[in-house]
Amino acid sequence: MVAEDDEINRMLTHHQLLDTGLVLEFAENGKVAVEKARANRYQLIMMDIQMPEMDGIYATKAIRLLPGYAEIPIIAMTANVFSQDRQVCLDAGINDHLPKPVRTEYLYDTLLKWLEK
Repeated sequence: MVAEDDEINRMLTHHQLLDTGLVLEFAENGKVAVEKARANRYQLIMMDIQMPEMDGIYATKAIRLLPGYAEIPIIAMTANVFSQDRQVCLDAGINDHLPKPVRTEYLYDTLLKWLEK
C-alpha cells in the first residue's frame, strides 16, 4: 500500500512501479491507510509523513498495533530529510526512509531490501 495525499506523487509512484509486477493500492491520507490496513493484509507499506487527517507518524503507530502488522515493513517517503526527522520515523516504527523526490533506483533498492525479508 502507498499512503500519499498528493495526487501527483501517487501518479509518480504508480508510474515508477508500473513494470514491477507489484499490486498497488493507494490511501489518500493516514486515516484511510489505517482503515485499509485493518481490512487487508499488505506485505509492505510506503508512508508519506505529512498528510491531512492523520499524518504518517500517527498512522504508522496505529498500524503497528493491528494484528499481524508488528513486523510488516513500513517505508517513509518524505521531504523531511534531516537526521532528527529520520529518527522520529524510526522511533514511530518505520523501518526505512526515502527522501522526496523519490529516485526510482533508490525506491527499487529499498523495496528489494524489505520484500526479500
